[in-house]
Amino acid sequence: MLIHTTTRPSVLCLRLHLGLGTTVLKPPVTRYAKSGDARIAYQVVGHGSLDLIFVPGFISNLELHWEEPGYSRLLRRLSSFSRLIQFDKRGTGLSDRIDPAHLPNLETRMEDVHAVMDAAGCGRAALLGVSEGAAISMLFAATYPERTRCLVLYGGYAHFYSAVQIPEAVERFAVEVEKSWGTGATLRYFAPGRVSDPHFSNWWARFERLSASPTEAFALARIDAKIDVRNVLPDVHVPTLVIHRTDDARVDPEAGRSLARNIPDAKFVEIPGRDHPIWTGDVDRVADVIEEFLTGAHPHPGARRILAALLAFRAVRSEGHGAAFGDRRWLEALEQFHAVATKAVRHVGGHLAPSDGQTMIAWFDGAARGAGCAVALREAAAALGLRLAQGLHAGEVEIAGHGVAGIAVHVTERIAEHAGGDDILASAIFSELSTGSGLQFIERDWISVEGLERPLTCMALAMERHLEPVTRKPTQPDLDKLSAREREVLTLVADGLSNPAIAAQLRLSEHTVKRHVANILLKLDLPTRTAAAAVAARQPRQ
Repeated sequence: MLIHTTTRPSVLCLRLHLGLGTTVLKPPVTRYAKSGDARIAYQVVGHGSLDLIFVPGFISNLELHWEEPGYSRLLRRLSSFSRLIQFDKRGTGLSDRIDPAHLPNLETRMEDVHAVMDAAGCGRAALLGVSEGAAISMLFAATYPERTRCLVLYGGYAHFYSAVQIPEAVERFAVEVEKSWGTGATLRYFAPGRVSDPHFSNWWARFERLSASPTEAFALARIDAKIDVRNVLPDVHVPTLVIHRTDDARVDPEAGRSLARNIPDAKFVEIPGRDHPIWTGDVDRVADVIEEFLTGAHPHPGARRILAALLAFRAVRSEGHGAAFGDRRWLEALEQFHAVATKAVRHVGGHLAPSDGQTMIAWFDGAARGAGCAVALREAAAALGLRLAQGLHAGEVEIAGHGVAGIAVHVTERIAEHAGGDDILASAIFSELSTGSGLQFIERDWISVEGLERPLTCMALAMERHLEPVTRKPTQPDLDKLSAREREVLTLVADGLSNPAIAAQLRLSEHTVKRHVANILLKLDLPTRTAAAAVAARQPRQ
């Protein structure tokens, strides 16, 4: 085992360790859900307390979304307060293609949503239906109310032809698709305000080509032209928010008002703008409205990015808890621990993110505070008969409201998942930020973390603990494992000397003495310096 000596890295080194400002970070992994005979591509990003299904409009491509600043900004905002699940409809992007001679109906597309939810382990979710995706979302909510938490409908409509401002535009658009698909020519129908932006125009052309072939795009337009879910609206009995831009170039705002009038108790919000895509224009305004509706909290005025020490922790149920620690007692203990954890985090100036899952996340402005809180939580859990697996990491995160998001959060949770009961594991970068705190780390092993190209070094936290009762070991500790200097230190510990007194007698720094004491406890597998003193007292003096 290696003792990790800590050195304080520069901010640049920290960013390189974390992959910030470099190419180390990778986009979310694309997975596939089986829906009938088709495979539907989907991605999951974010760690919020609610699941949010993004039901796309005409075309999409999961991996291209992250290349466009407006789109990626929207996804980051949504995933800051939710577990965001986005997918490509069949016939688009990375999902299976469709046979133009046998086009899927709206019910089939609805079942694709169902399949994605099942594959992502999502029991009940909010649905964000965008443009054509709004009709799919409304049909889903009416068919599966038990799986639908609420609806957000952006730029949507119930009947395609009544939603188009100029009927002749439908035919012109179909001709444009057939003749010019892949050149970006359709941009003027969706976002006329971005036509003069060469970078966006070039991205849109790629977006067309990589989302659907010309034949598929024409077929998709035919499917969307058949949309008519007006008879479904009275059967939507979940909280619903309808968002529409005042001068939407693609869908008449009256279509949105009609949705709000005909869906029971729906709320209508109109925001300025002409471009139709949800990821163009004032993306933050749209995200703010959605966040407030879904969470009930006013969005933080501008999410801020900070460098934070992160702690993820979860209660671990061992086999012995099965009989002696019944379900009811287990749940009671968890509830008590949650209350204690909230106070413990606040006591050291930390912040606890809202969570209804098994793993909880807290963040602090310093590594020592995070580690100290981890030790306090372990002791609090033990007092309730619980074992706690914990992970520590440091990185740049985005703070919005009461939540925290970013790749660093995911890394911290992954470390906690790797930890066993009573373990406090930390990343190497966290240990490097702990210089001068008296904390000691032992290199444990390496783990792979989704989103990072390189394996992550895990360190086990080991610090002196003066208040624990002595635990007798069944076997006598082997003092031969100690170095000559460690034996000197152990002898003085047995004599009752404090660390400062030992440092003065051996002409060492107090920090070096603390490290020697920690090494002695680790090598002898002892819980406290009191236990070490007891072992030394039983040895003959030389």
